[in-house]
Amino acid sequence: MLNLQRLRLLRELHRRGTMAEVARALAYTPSTVSQQLALLERETGTALLERVGRRVRLTDAAIALVEHTEAVLARLELAESDLQAARPDAPATIRVAAFPTVLASLAPTALTLLAERHPQLRVELHDREVEEAYDELRAHAFDLVVGESYPGAPEPPHPGIELAPLRPDALRLVLPLEGPLRRVPGEFAELAEAPWAFDTRTSRMGVWALGRCRAAGFEPRILVETPEPLLQAHLVRSGHVVAIIAELIAAPLLEGTRLVELPGDPHRLLFTAVRAGSAGRPAIRAVREALADAARMQAPPRPADRLAR
Repeated sequence: MLNLQRLRLLRELHRRGTMAEVARALAYTPSTVSQQLALLERETGTALLERVGRRVRLTDAAIALVEHTEAVLARLELAESDLQAARPDAPATIRVAAFPTVLASLAPTALTLLAERHPQLRVELHDREVEEAYDELRAHAFDLVVGESYPGAPEPPHPGIELAPLRPDALRLVLPLEGPLRRVPGEFAELAEAPWAFDTRTSRMGVWALGRCRAAGFEPRILVETPEPLLQAHLVRSGHVVAIIAELIAAPLLEGTRLVELPGDPHRLLFTAVRAGSAGRPAIRAVREALADAARMQAPPRPADRLAR
């Protein structure tokens, strides 16, 4: 009988590429990972790894074994979901990964709703970017991920992952109420010389906003690069920069600023992602419903000025 935990390690090695990364992700030491995979080779009587320079790679037999492992794990998760459906009020812990704007805006309301509806349900919140969170979702470190996609870049398919829309969220130009940057420009290109606060350039928001500026014919003059919308909003409020910030956080963070609708009124789409085999778990459904209700209960957006183009 093959050891399921060792099969999980082989699958993670296939996904992550190195034993060091597997060890880091699963809180093992690299030597433990190596020993467990050596035991799996003895159990199968088949060479599963081959050394290439200072690294190892999976043999064809190992890759085939990983495919079977994925199918076994998916069936086991479906079986667990069926068992839990028979006991919908049983205590459960759901680990949720989300980025800061969701944690700051939707999570408090969702947690309040869950405490009222499902007091036996415990929710753990973790601050993660979407790409990192997907890896940990597949590795069963998380049960649910809140993700985002931007105009012109729809979320690609993720085998074994089920997505459900949560809500659209307007992307707004944010200006200070005082100082030389307070004037609403006639068109977006007039911001070519303005100082900007930007999300990190490799993030989904950063990539989209940078593309928006370049499409308008200019390279933004980025004075501050930070993934923290609270810091961006504070620097706008104090009159030092302009920024593009999602409207979801307008109420708690953007007092003392002016929101401006960008040409085309672009929106990002928020969604929840779970492993397909766990989508039927009562606890997963409860958390998804609470997040969706929290999104609907969000305060109405503030009126925004509008750019001509």
